[in-house]
Amino acid sequence: MSFDTTAGSRGIAMESGPFDRGEDQFMARQTIRKVCSSLFGFDVPVLSTIGRKSGTERTTQVCWFPGKDGSWLIVAAAGGTRVNPALYYNIAAHSDKVQIEIDGRTVAVTAEQLHGAERAETWQQITATARRFARFQDKTDQELPVGIGSEGQGLRGRSPDSRERP
Repeated sequence: MSFDTTAGSRGIAMESGPFDRGEDQFMARQTIRKVCSSLFGFDVPVLSTIGRKSGTERTTQVCWFPGKDGSWLIVAAAGGTRVNPALYYNIAAHSDKVQIEIDGRTVAVTAEQLHGAERAETWQQITATARRFARFQDKTDQELPVGIGSEGQGLRGRSPDSRERP
C-alpha cells in the first residue's frame, strides 16, 4: 500500500533543526525509554530510518501497540502537528530499510501504511488503549498515518519472538 497522507492545514507547529534532532536522539536513548518502561511496563522502541533527502540514518523513539499476528502498530502522530513527521517521509522513501530496536534487539522491517477499514479498526484499538492519540487527531485536520510491521515481512507478519507483548 502507498504512503499518501498529505499535510493538514491546521495543527500545532513542529520544531525541526539540528538541535531538535540531537535532543530527540538523546531523549530516545535515555530518558523517554526509561520512564515509559517503568510507567507502562514495556520497552519504547527506537525506529531507525534512512533520511529521504540526506540518505543518512535517522533514529527516533516511537510508541507502539500490539497488532494481529505479533505485529507492531505505529502512529506517525507528532503530537497532532499540521505536518507529517520526518520519519513518515523517510519511511515512505525507504520502506524496505526500516529497523526497530526493541527489547535489546534490532529487527529489520519493511513498513506498510494502513488504509480504509483496516486502518479504521486499528485506529479504534489504538485510541481505546491510548486516548491521547484521539486528542492528537482532534488537533489536526489530516488523518494521522498508521503503519504496521514485523520481523521478516515488514511492519506486518509474525516474528518468532513477538507473539507476546513485553
